[in-house]
Amino acid sequence: MIRKILLVLSVLPIGFFQPGYGGDTSMIETDEAMVLFEEGLGEVAKDVVDLQLRLKVELEESLGWKLNVRPTILLVRDRERFERMAGSRHVVAYAIPQRNLIVIDYSKMNTRPFSLRAVLKHELCHLLLHRHIEGGNLPKWLDEGVSQWVSEGIAEIIMDEKRSALNEAILSGNYIGLDALRDRFPEERRSLILAYEESQSFVDFITSQFGRNAILDILARLKQGKSVEMAVQESLSVPLDELEGRWHRYLEKRTTWFTYLTRNLYVILFFLAALITIWGFIRVLMKKRRYPDEPNEY
Repeated sequence: MIRKILLVLSVLPIGFFQPGYGGDTSMIETDEAMVLFEEGLGEVAKDVVDLQLRLKVELEESLGWKLNVRPTILLVRDRERFERMAGSRHVVAYAIPQRNLIVIDYSKMNTRPFSLRAVLKHELCHLLLHRHIEGGNLPKWLDEGVSQWVSEGIAEIIMDEKRSALNEAILSGNYIGLDALRDRFPEERRSLILAYEESQSFVDFITSQFGRNAILDILARLKQGKSVEMAVQESLSVPLDELEGRWHRYLEKRTTWFTYLTRNLYVILFFLAALITIWGFIRVLMKKRRYPDEPNEY
């Protein structure tokens, strides 16, 4: 049976939300989940109750672990309020595994490439991974990489679809080392995007070279309490730092200046057209200064 209760923030448990929320919510509560939502999102909240059940099953089948938690999902429709809660302007959702809490900025859910289904699956994956692996034993790059891997490649971050930070890093050699992404991601936007792209790319590389079961085996060893270095060594018979080097070489073979220019052709043409326009404008100004009495031509 579903119970719907009108709540205000002051009657919720202290510390339930991150600072900066300050909005009224309604709630749909079942044995499987609690969905809190702002005004106007009632129908969406009902859909989320059913959707999270289907996504739980998909995740459990993909990773072989049970998501035996009752998540709380908060749907926020006000972007500014969400940004205050998230402490970032660059994400559309986040999870707090210690509270089994997922917060989603619904205002972005119909903005390409995001969909409520993919984003919710991504965040539920975070809850699942942290349910089975001690937080300190799960590197952030693997947490994010696996969550993108199972959710159609969707991350929580708003990326520039016209420019790949990873492609630029491949050409320049300016990668962020995986060790630097163990505990946290950078705050600067471009570096943050690169961290997400690297995480997904490295997990994709492992599955392409060793099969999807390789990732599952690494996760299983992390669950046993082994370090990520030991888990990778035992699962793949390759040291993590050597595997990282192989991944870089693999990317560099696939990405050249020619492929980069081809992928960014429209951006380059637009930039050149802008330069030509500016140069034309400068020439007109110079001509007017030289011949101030000459009539304008139309």
